[in-house]
Order: sequence, then structure tokens, then C-alpha cells
Amino acid sequence: MSLWEIRKSVKPWITGELILFGCSGGTDSMALAAALIKESNGTKIIPVVVDHGLQSNSAEVASQTVAKLKELGYAEVATARANVEVTDGLEASARRARYLVFKQFIDSYQCKYFMLAHTLNDQAESVLLGLARGSGARSLSGMATVNNVFIRPLLKNTRAQTEAACLEAGIKIWDDPHNYDLRFARVKVRQNLLPIFEENLGPGVTQALARSADLLRDDADALDDFADQYFSQADAKDLDVAELERLPKAIRTRVLRLAIYKAGAPTGMLSADHIAQVEALISDWHGQKEVSLPGNVKLSRISGRITLLTGI
Repeated sequence: MSLWEIRKSVKPWITGELILFGCSGGTDSMALAAALIKESNGTKIIPVVVDHGLQSNSAEVASQTVAKLKELGYAEVATARANVEVTDGLEASARRARYLVFKQFIDSYQCKYFMLAHTLNDQAESVLLGLARGSGARSLSGMATVNNVFIRPLLKNTRAQTEAACLEAGIKIWDDPHNYDLRFARVKVRQNLLPIFEENLGPGVTQALARSADLLRDDADALDDFADQYFSQADAKDLDVAELERLPKAIRTRVLRLAIYKAGAPTGMLSADHIAQVEALISDWHGQKEVSLPGNVKLSRISGRITLLTGI
């Protein structure tokens, strides 16, 4: 019955248009593969297998994964070797390299969706990681089911269900050694923290964390929408302090972030400390100097206005 649960989750996304999905050979992605081939009903679905080159046998693992996918019935399997340049930790660097490969295949195939096999357990882990980092509502909202072309159909399914689905389908899975490497923060959460929470607070903690992510995403979406509406009518390089003061702080900080990115700050480079310094020009003004931000963006308060300059 577990495979049927996975099939129910993917079925709404089968529309007859081309679908790609990422497949590592692990439990979750192989359960996704088994469900998709059962529900394909003539829809062309192509697995994408990425060799990260991070382990001595990575090419062999990729080759074995391709063979398993063909045994399941996939006529075409796309493969690529990722170029992982470790700059900000192995996990983040590997993810960035993997998504670069995914986006290249998306552009090449012009697919309707690119599916990812993240589960409810992954969602709960993301929430705990966000809490540990002191993140805001957007980060705590975890992963969205729909993010442009990327679809995560298994976010309501548990890892226990994907494991049972693979067993039911007779799939021998690859168990990534990195899943047990306590150098990685996510592995620490998975192996050490969540089991303790489940043991001491009850077996519903994982589901509760994932549910919190859903609620926080609704809140973050609403706040982002309010900020977008305000920003669309404002001068991004010359914001009125009095108007910003009237906005709730949660919206004001979002407007400031939008203005800074529009001024040229690289996407994803603004930290909470950056935004706190900028927001203090409005809520805690005592004659501070200009704030220097990533992308050579300079922000200052002059005559009751927030002015942004670039390239100075």
C-alpha cells in the first residue's frame, strides 16, 4: 500500500507533458521513480542522474542507478557529471552544482516539471535547521511543493513510506554514506535531534514541524505580497522614511531587501545583520553613517529619505 500512497502523490502532476526528475538512487528518489513509471500513462518521463564525483565509486553508483531505472521501465535516462567547487561547505556547494545541472537539462528538454523527491521528513529537518540558524519566517517555511518548474510531490509522504514503497517494488536502494556523516548539520538533525524529540515529545513531532512550515509559508507569502505591492509604487532608489515608519517592521524589512537587490546586491547575499543595520536607519536613527552592502551598494539616510547608490 505504501507505493500506492506515493503514486497518489504524483498522479495530479501527470498531465501528458514532458517531466524530468532527479534520481540519486536513494530511497526517496527511487520510490518517486517507481511511482512515476506506474502513473505515466503515456507521458514521457525522464530521470536525471547526477554524478557529483565526491566519492571514489560515484561513477559506479551513477551507472548502477541508471541500470535500475531502466529495469523499472525508463527508456531514456539523462546523466551528467557535476562540477562541485567547495566554497561554502560541501552540502551547499554540491547542491548548487546539482541544481546547475538540473537547470541545464530543464533548458535543453523544455520540460513541464522537474520533480524532486524531498519528503515530509526533509521538511521537518529544514525547519529545525532554520530554527538553529535564527532564520525568519521564509526560511522556517521550508520547501514549497511548487517552486517555478520544480515540483516536490512527496512533501506529505514520510521517509518510512518511501522505504516501504521501495521494498514493495523490489528495488534495492543505494545508501549514501553521506547520510550518516555527522560532519553535516542535516545528518545531525536526522540522526540525533529528531529521534530525541520523537522519543520525548511524541511520535507526531515530525508531522508538527512540517505543518508549522506550511503555516509559516502562508504568512511569509502574505507579507511578501504586501511588500511587493508597496514596492511596485515606490522609487526603489529614494524611499521616504516617514512612509517606511508607518509600515509594520515585517513588511518594511522586505521592502528594504527588495530595494537593495534591485540596486545590484547579488541574490542571496544579504544577511540578517545587513538588514538590521539598514532597518536601524529608520527605527533607531541617531545619525549613522551610510551602510555598505554586497554588490557595492551604499545605503544612507539623507533629509528624511533612504537613498541607494551603486558602483561608488
